[in-house]
Amino acid sequence: MSVESYIPGKDTISVTQAAQRHFMKQLAGQHARAVRISVKESGCTGYVYVMDLVNEPGSEDMVLELEQGLKIFVDSKALPVIRGTEIDFGLDGVNQVVKFNNPNAKDFCGCGESFSIN
Repeated sequence: MSVESYIPGKDTISVTQAAQRHFMKQLAGQHARAVRISVKESGCTGYVYVMDLVNEPGSEDMVLELEQGLKIFVDSKALPVIRGTEIDFGLDGVNQVVKFNNPNAKDFCGCGESFSIN
């Protein structure tokens, strides 16, 4: 992976209404107040997405404040990998899944869990 800079306002992610509704349902009744998104090196092609329910952002997280008080924290180290990504929620066959429509993802493993970037 090449080293890139995060430029606020230019390199952002977006969250669809369907994903926002899903995250709000996940947070309801939990002790967490936000969703934190990051990536880690794993799988057969390079990276996997990680989503956690948390109370506070990491010290260098980007904070997205969305409708109805929903907060999404994005690990700043993940930004070069996920910049421009749209997070959606919908059906994949008969399963409901969070989908990451990442323009930087180029190759995917057979199971669809991991991806690589240019």
